[in-house]
Amino acid sequence: MKSKVETLPNYRIAYVRRVGPYGPANSEVMEKLKQWAKGKNLLKSAIILAIPQDNPETTLPENCRFDACIVISRDYQLDHSICESELSGGKYLIYEVKHTAEDIQKAYADIYPTLQSNGYQMDNKPILERYTGDVINNPYCEICVPVKPL
Repeated sequence: MKSKVETLPNYRIAYVRRVGPYGPANSEVMEKLKQWAKGKNLLKSAIILAIPQDNPETTLPENCRFDACIVISRDYQLDHSICESELSGGKYLIYEVKHTAEDIQKAYADIYPTLQSNGYQMDNKPILERYTGDVINNPYCEICVPVKPL
């Protein structure tokens, strides 16, 4: 699996959250975010993030949080129909993955063994799935793993 190191900036985000087991229902939350963003004319050159906030091995499935996010500018005025937050940037190991459930699952299984071989350990931040450019037709996403040196 191909990877590169990138330093991500701090991002201001608008997001929709779902609480429950990770799986197909996450795509419904993403669609809700995309519809909101499309209505606000934000989708064209967007950075979309999917953020599983909890580790399903240590958090009960019904308590797992999933955020569908879009990066917004500092001065963009949000209404009360969506949540707002800030993601702290930092060093990430970026993996480009074909956007299929099968390929993403395989990538997550392969990430941890490749971290050490690249001289890193995971930092204490959530993993991000990043979608850029033409997010509707792009067959790839990037899995961004927060890292720090071993």
